Amino acid sequence: MTLILASASPRRCELLRNAGIDFRVEPAHVPEQALRGEPAVQYAQRLARDKALAIFARHPDNVVLGADTVVVVDEHLLGKPRDEQDAARMLRLLSGRTHNVITGVCLLAPAYEQTEAEATEVRFASLSERVIANYIATGEPIDKAGAYAIQGIASRWVEGIEGCYFNVVGLPVPRVHRMLRRMESATGVRVL
Repeated sequence: MTLILASASPRRCELLRNAGIDFRVEPAHVPEQALRGEPAVQYAQRLARDKALAIFARHPDNVVLGADTVVVVDEHLLGKPRDEQDAARMLRLLSGRTHNVITGVCLLAPAYEQTEAEATEVRFASLSERVIANYIATGEPIDKAGAYAIQGIASRWVEGIEGCYFNVVGLPVPRVHRMLRRMESATGVRVL
């Protein structure tokens, strides 16, 4: 059976490829808007499930993996920045502070559904306005939750993490692997 990744994220694709998990890509286009008062974990899980359901509706005989990553600092939910000013605002919020990166993951197969979340704590160094402006000028933060890529230039500001590194990149690979194994045990469906 084919595993379909309901995301066009090059980072998620690379993580799955590096883990030796075969898949194909079919991006889901769903609105990414938190509901009023919705906790970050529920928001990430809901979006992951919405993405998986959108693709599963077209391919009900396959296995679909949906994921969504958000960054949370002081209960502020940071998705992808709208523009350079929004990226600068987010980076100022993260500067010299600890934040959480949460990825919701949903796995759908015939007669099977599983939705989970992974949280990782990241501690950032203090960033000057000049450093923030120079980073934004690279273009790296524009399509990233929280306006940074831990595996890129921003790696130099990470003073520590607690939890799954791959989660911060965009997909908690060990959790996804465990979910796939549980699905295989429960349904007999094999994708690994």
